[in-house]
Order: sequence, then structure tokens, then C-alpha cells
Amino acid sequence: MAVTDISQVPAWLAEDVGDGDLTSERVIPADAECRAAILVKERGVVCGLGVVEELFRELDENVRFEALAAEGNVVEGGRVALLDGPARPILAGERTGLNILGRLSGIATLTRAFVDAVDGTNAEVLDTRKTTPGLRELEKYAVACGGGRNHRFGLYDGILIKDNHLAVAGSITTAIERAQGAGDPVQVEVEDLDGLREALDAGADAILLDNMPPDLMREAVAITAGRATLEASGGVTLNTIRAIAETGVDFISIGALTHSARSLDVSLEVL
Repeated sequence: MAVTDISQVPAWLAEDVGDGDLTSERVIPADAECRAAILVKERGVVCGLGVVEELFRELDENVRFEALAAEGNVVEGGRVALLDGPARPILAGERTGLNILGRLSGIATLTRAFVDAVDGTNAEVLDTRKTTPGLRELEKYAVACGGGRNHRFGLYDGILIKDNHLAVAGSITTAIERAQGAGDPVQVEVEDLDGLREALDAGADAILLDNMPPDLMREAVAITAGRATLEASGGVTLNTIRAIAETGVDFISIGALTHSARSLDVSLEVL
């Protein structure tokens, strides 16, 4: 699994370093070198080392970066990377590098917890579009590192008819009929079994069960009988996801994977 979106690295560095690291430029000799370790200080899934390597390479191509853990690996803590080279760029890139590593590793760690919670069922864990503007590709990459599956990346790559679309269109049937015909699968959000039946009769390819309790989801699975894929969504937690998965739904989407993940505790120490 490779990181593809490193385009924002220069902008991140411009935000933090700007015209230069005033402290390091005054305190650290220009020719000073150092060796440093990046540490994970708690159990978690490592994600983002490739981005951090590119960040330090952007600061100075003479900084040598050695990853000690693979992306997606669970670590109990300790060193996950080593840095060698000019001291000033290593110190200048410390905070930005740790910020992105902690953020992505936190998302991957939370995702892995949800994935583990549905182990043994047929349900797959999905992310959503509830991402940080500008970081969607990387945050979805972190979900994949944690074992989750990426839902659509944007409005441009999938049809999902939600409640506000239905409010304007007038009905589930009307909305589905208008969306069909272009060759794209049509997914629609429903809130009850009547809506589910209408969506099935209209030929929906996928149906999102919004905030349904598990007993209704189980009925929805029986009614659908494989005619469409079913996705559960809305307020899913680690305490509830197992019961949801055991209803027989195909997918469970969780916005919290990206909007509420706590950053992993990481640090950089000069050796």
C-alpha cells in the first residue's frame, strides 16, 4: 500500500516553517548533524511514514529516513523510524511530521478497532466523506491501512440519494428513476421498512439504512433477500457495531473513523 497524495507537503511546511526556523537558525550551526528517532508512545496502527519521509526530503534531500515499521502494522510502542543528517531540517520538520503521522495513525488505529469488532461476520467497515478538507485522500488511505474499505471519494464517483435529495425530488421512486439510465449504480437512503420496499421496487442497487435499530435492520435483510446491497449508517459505535453486523447487512459506514479519531501519541527524540 503506497501513499499517493503528497502534493500538500510544501504547503504544510510553508505554514509552519515559513521563511525559516528562527530558533534552529540561531541556535544550531549550519553544518551540525544529528540522529533522531520517531517514537510511537502507545499501542496502535502505524500509518503515514511515507508522507513523513517525503516531508523531510522536501526540507533537505540529504536527510536520510529509515522506516522501522511497515504501514498498517500494529506496534506496541517504541521506535518506528530513524532520521540522520543535517540537524536544522530535522528539527524544522519535527512538528509537521509528527502531526500528520499521529493523525493518520490515529485514524488507522480506530478503524482497526471497528474492523476487529465485526470479525467473523460478513459486514465490511466503510468510511464516509466526513473528512478534513484537503486531507481526504490521506485520511481514506489511513482507513485502508486500518483494514477498512473506502466508500466513494467524492460526489463525482457515486450516486447516493439522501434525505435532502428526496425532499426536493418528491419521492424515493422519482429520485431513483431519474438517477437510473447512465450506467452508474444507484444507492438511496431510507429510514424505515416502507422506504426500503419502495426503493427495492424502484430498482435501487444499494440501500443505506439510516439510524435503524438492529431489529429493523434484520427485517430489512430478510425483505431485501439479496436484491440490493445494504449499508447501515448513523451513530455507529464500538459498543453497537457487533450487533449491527450480526443483522446480516453488507456494509457499515462510520463517519467517526475520520472526524473523531484521536491522534496517536508520537514524538521525535534526538539520540
